[in-house]
Formats: sequence, C-alpha cells, structure tokens
Amino acid sequence: MLNIVIMAAGKGTRMKSELPKALHRLAGRSLLQHVLDTAAALGADRIIVVTGHSAEAVESAVAAPHLEFVRQMPQLGTGHAVRVAAPRLLDGGTTLILNGDVPLIRADTARRLIDASGGDRLALLTVDLPDPTGYGRVVRDGDNVLAIVEEKDATAAQRAIREVYTGMMAAPTAALRRWLGQLTNANAQREYYLTDVVAHAAADRVPVVAAQAASETEVLGVNSPLQLAELERRYQRARADSLMEAGVRLADPARLDVRGELMCGSDVEIDVNCVFEGRVELGDGARISANCVIRNAVIEAGALIRPFTHMDGGDVGIRIGAGAEVGPFARLRPGARLGPEVHIGNFVEVKNSTLGRGAKANHLAYLGDATLGERVNYGAGSITANYDGANKHPTVIGADAHIGSNCVLVAPVTIGEGATIGGGSTITREAPAGQLTLARAKQVSIAKWKRPVKVKQK
Repeated sequence: MLNIVIMAAGKGTRMKSELPKALHRLAGRSLLQHVLDTAAALGADRIIVVTGHSAEAVESAVAAPHLEFVRQMPQLGTGHAVRVAAPRLLDGGTTLILNGDVPLIRADTARRLIDASGGDRLALLTVDLPDPTGYGRVVRDGDNVLAIVEEKDATAAQRAIREVYTGMMAAPTAALRRWLGQLTNANAQREYYLTDVVAHAAADRVPVVAAQAASETEVLGVNSPLQLAELERRYQRARADSLMEAGVRLADPARLDVRGELMCGSDVEIDVNCVFEGRVELGDGARISANCVIRNAVIEAGALIRPFTHMDGGDVGIRIGAGAEVGPFARLRPGARLGPEVHIGNFVEVKNSTLGRGAKANHLAYLGDATLGERVNYGAGSITANYDGANKHPTVIGADAHIGSNCVLVAPVTIGEGATIGGGSTITREAPAGQLTLARAKQVSIAKWKRPVKVKQK
C-alpha cells in the first residue's frame, strides 16, 4: 500500500506575487503539476494534496479524479501539514511525502526512497550541496541519521554540514501517524517540524536511513523568482543536452525553451530563441529558424519554418506537410493543415484551413475556414470573409485556381478549378472553373476634380 502526501499549502511570501507559489510555472506547467505527474508515475493507492493559502485556486487548477485534498488552516509547519492529512492515509504500507514547490523530483528517485523505507524504516532523501543555506542539516553518527536540524535552530558547527534534508521522506504509515501525534512546537518558530519525526523514530528504535538524490537539480525548491528562473534554466539546459545527444542541432542550447513535449526526428535543426509548447513533433530534416513560437503542431520531414513564425494549434493542432515553407512573420492558428510543398509567406494568417500540395499564399493574406486545392496561388492582400457576425462559413478553391491581389471571397463561396479571380474583386457567388471572374466597379476619371485644401489657421 502506497500513500503520497504532497505539501502545497504555503503562500510563498518571497515570490512577491498574488499567485500561490505552487501555481507558479516552470517549463509551461505549475510547480505542483510537475510533482503530481511524478506521483502519478509511482502508481500510488492514494494521493493527498495539502492546500492552505488560496486553497480553492490551487485545488481547481490541478483537480483530477484520483486526487484528494485536505486544507491546512492555519499553516503551522510541515509536521502540522502532514498531520492534517494523516486521517486520510490508507492503513498499512508506506507513506511518501513530497513538496509541491520541488518540481523536478524524478520518479526513479522517489521509487528508491520508497524502497529504502521498505515499510519498516524511516527513509530520508538527502543531497550534498555546495551552499546548503536554507536547508535542514543532516546530523549523522556514521551511517545512522541522528537528527535533522533546521537552519534557524542549528549551531555554527551544524550549519557547516553540507548534507541536507530535501524535505522528502518515506515512512511506515502506522508509525508515521504515531510520530505526528507526538510532535511539539517547542522551537524558535513555534511550528511543528516534520523533521522532528527522526527523533521519535530513534526513540522507537526504528532505523533511520538516507537515500541520496541523483542530482542537486531534482531536489531544488522554489522560494523566490530568482530561484524559479535559475531552476528553469537548469531544466531547459538538461532538455537541450538530451536533444543534442539524440542528434538535434541547436544553434545555442542556452536559448531554447521547451514547455511541453518536443519529439524530433533525425537531422533536425533549431535556431536560437525558439519556444515549443504543448506537444510538438519535428520530422526528419525539419528546420526551425530563429524566434519562432510553436504550440501543438506536427511539422513533417524537410519543412522549413522561417524566423518569427507563430503557430498555436490550440486543442485541434496544426500539421505542416513535408517540404513546406512557412514564414517569416506568419501566423498559423488551430486547424491549419498545410500539404506538402505549401508556401506560406510573411504576414499570412491561416486558421482552420486546408491547403493542398504546392498551394501558395506568399504575403499579406488571410485564410479562414477554407479548403484550397493543389497549386492554388492566393494573391497578396486577399482574404476569405468567413464570418457574418454570427456564424462561420466555408470557402472552397479548386486546384490550379489563381486568386488575384486584394480580393475578398465572401463565404460561403466556391471557386472552380483553374479559375482566375481578377485583382480587387469581391466574390459573392460561384466562380466557374477555368474562367476569369471579375467583380469590381467600372473605373472612372473625374475631370477638373481638386483635392481638398487645408485651411490655414489665423
């Protein structure tokens, strides 16, 4: 039986923000969501989140059917936080305690901590830090852990210890309940420290063991914007290193942001200052130029995304075909489907539209709720007028059609295959296949017309 308790009740005063600390974001997800993802990977029988400050906001942000919430009101320390969760713990087995502001704890590290407890030992997750400031120090007698001393209560000699307690532990559930009931607040902060269970375990002759974290990064907590930014860079550098080890060419690994899931084929190239959000797939040989933001998109083999392109696939996603070229300064919105070798140029917006192989909209255009056949040439300044103020309507453009510059296609409308629409036309009815269609006023010139003259102020 495995219980997991996640402490997420704190306000995070040093964050200097109205947003609860647990909901500040790292790599596109809240700190707490990172921890919950790790907890879910462990296959726990019960996951309990302890909330307090802005409890309703925290609970609504991460609510899921498998989670339970308890509220710590008021917040009287870490021991008190776990104590309020104790009545919800399933009997028997082990309870793992995690921190909602330590987002990068790995599932395999948490599993090693659980295994170290084994259901009959108190296991503490520790790490050696070059600068242990702010952490509880681990006091040992050889391999035996004697106590964890909070920095506020530590002596000068104890503050020199570099092995620190990370705030995470695993304990036999029945014993943990008993120890929590024995905690007192006889300390400088008048709080109930979870670390005091070490002394109670020793008094009960329960072995206290330590499991070492694999890296400092996975146990670093977030207490300030500075620490959040530092942890973000550590996380992103680790992602960049992993991508490069898999063969991705990054122009500068320090200027990459992955805020979701990024999957890359072979020979992928990514320039500087690119942001990937949600789920993004890059096919073999795809190239992403500088300063692009891409969210929820599939970009197939050999496609080129030029600088400053913005793609947001929303809930339905975006797909870019093999060999297509997009940008610079293009905007793709949910439902954009570009076939192979499609060209989308600067200041072109595509939303909920499908473009067949080789279609082109090279500059200054809008395509919404449209279907374009193969090799359509869509002129500069042309738009699909797809919204009538209440409903969206489709535009269908047949293969090999040519849409001149500055045209308005008033949906619903169909342009036949091979049709040509003369520049400046406003099309409201079907344009027959293979014919030239014009819809514009007759050009006139007015003799002796003069421009208005600005009246000079006296």
